[in-house]
Amino acid sequence: MVLLHWCLLWLLLPLTSRTQKLPTRDEELFQMQIRDKAFFHDSSVIPDGAEMSSYLFKDTPRRYFFMVEEDNTPLSVTVTPCDAPLEWKLSLQELPEEGSADGSGDPEPLDQQKQQVTDVKGTELFSYKGNDVEYFLSSSSPSGLYQLELLSTEKDTHFKVYATTTPESDQPYPELPYDPRVDVTSLGRTTVTLVWKPSPTASMLKQPIEYCVVINKEHNFKSLCAVETKMSADDTFMMAPKPGLDFSPFDFAHFGFPIDNLGKDRSFLAKPPKVGRHAYWRPKVDIQKICIGNKNIFTVSDLKPDTQYYFDVFMVNTNSNLSTAYVGTFAKTKEEAKQKIMELKDGRVTDVFVKRRGTKFLRFAPVSTHQKASFFIYSCLDAVQVQVKRDGKLLLSQNVEGIRHFQLRGKPKAKYLIRLRGNRKATSMLKILATTKPNKQAFPSLPEDTRIKAFDKLRTCSSVTVAWVGTQERRKFCIYRKEVDGNYSEDQKRREQNRCLGPDTRKKSEKVLCKYFHSPNRKKAVTTETIKDLQPGKSYLLDVYVVGHGGHSVKYQSKVVKTRKVC
Repeated sequence: MVLLHWCLLWLLLPLTSRTQKLPTRDEELFQMQIRDKAFFHDSSVIPDGAEMSSYLFKDTPRRYFFMVEEDNTPLSVTVTPCDAPLEWKLSLQELPEEGSADGSGDPEPLDQQKQQVTDVKGTELFSYKGNDVEYFLSSSSPSGLYQLELLSTEKDTHFKVYATTTPESDQPYPELPYDPRVDVTSLGRTTVTLVWKPSPTASMLKQPIEYCVVINKEHNFKSLCAVETKMSADDTFMMAPKPGLDFSPFDFAHFGFPIDNLGKDRSFLAKPPKVGRHAYWRPKVDIQKICIGNKNIFTVSDLKPDTQYYFDVFMVNTNSNLSTAYVGTFAKTKEEAKQKIMELKDGRVTDVFVKRRGTKFLRFAPVSTHQKASFFIYSCLDAVQVQVKRDGKLLLSQNVEGIRHFQLRGKPKAKYLIRLRGNRKATSMLKILATTKPNKQAFPSLPEDTRIKAFDKLRTCSSVTVAWVGTQERRKFCIYRKEVDGNYSEDQKRREQNRCLGPDTRKKSEKVLCKYFHSPNRKKAVTTETIKDLQPGKSYLLDVYVVGHGGHSVKYQSKVVKTRKVC
């Protein structure tokens, strides 16, 4: 056994951590050898019972070693590819009988030490090629020096290795249940509900477990390491060594620098990139990782309709930070409900209801050739977003509150698509008229000031006097009253502000009078009215309607007045 340790010491002297220089008698010779790819040999020792992260350059194998000191020792080796498929094999090395060529005990030059390592032949125990998390497990392994060799033939990549001689007591990776599948229990247009069976590691062994859900549109992942590598696409070489210390200038080609430029411009060597950063840019990928604690059911929201997603679940031991993957699944969200398109008739008023944050589509297709198309839009409550397209081309996009008139240039056989989007507060209500006859105006025009003013000095116990601004055109004005209680709520006020509810929706007993009025002088277009037969100390809601030629009315802002208690 002493001889075995002595041999291992000589073999691994040049194979220490990546930040240390390999031993040599001549520093200049060492610098020359490390610049020569043929002489450079990167190896290290695998710790017992701790996960190790490292990297591989494409087509550049790496060797790792670890010692098993006694015969009949359990052994477990797990390799986790993080980005690309790996080729790896585990072998038991045959050690040389002496520690050096001449028995002097002096360290050998780098080239002789390298030759000694590569000349050692061993017995292959296990080999694998692919991107699965694969492991070698033996309940009784012989003592000796074990070598793990890894190779990536596709691209530079990350990987993780875990080796232990006490696999039963370690149990580093959370255990999968007997059914390791992730199931979809509910599927909607923007949501998917996932469920999976809990890990025995949490329920039986009482170890701290956290579940992480990963969502993306490309494919399922076999390890959390692969997810993290994909999420940090611009940090693929998180553990890449610093330039000039552990690899020669030829390796800059792996970081996106063309080999032809290495001899021409070495300005990048003056300030090397930070450890873990690419020298070239890659866009971020569309992937999301959500850790949800120890729950085994989760609803993914904010997805796009009619889109296929891939779902993976990983359980993470929060003590060791090691993880195990469930068998992922995929699902396609339901299609967006097709919007019904309402047809607008030329010259006819159409009532439209739009749900809160909802959308409505209307189409106007004139049957004859027209020079102009007019749209009268009457938003009865709050502002509504209006978009009008002609044959797919956007002509206008505005927020409309109250009455708006849009006149668009016509086109033979043109079709107009109107998109209405409701506000965030409540349901919207509109009246819309589309016509190819510009002279036909469905709704009477309102003055800029649509308030009803009450004169406090003219208020009595049985009457109130009010005034409002009229129009320059001769119109019919109707005034209505309704008694309300003192606790008149905001919801009631909002309902009364629905300007689309005309006189036909009011009770006959609420009608005060109707009269015609106009004034060519806009500044003098003001009319007053005294409302009588009221009760002392009572509150009344007053409404004024102006009625157009087609019978369509527009309402002024409502006004609450109160009679005096004592006169």
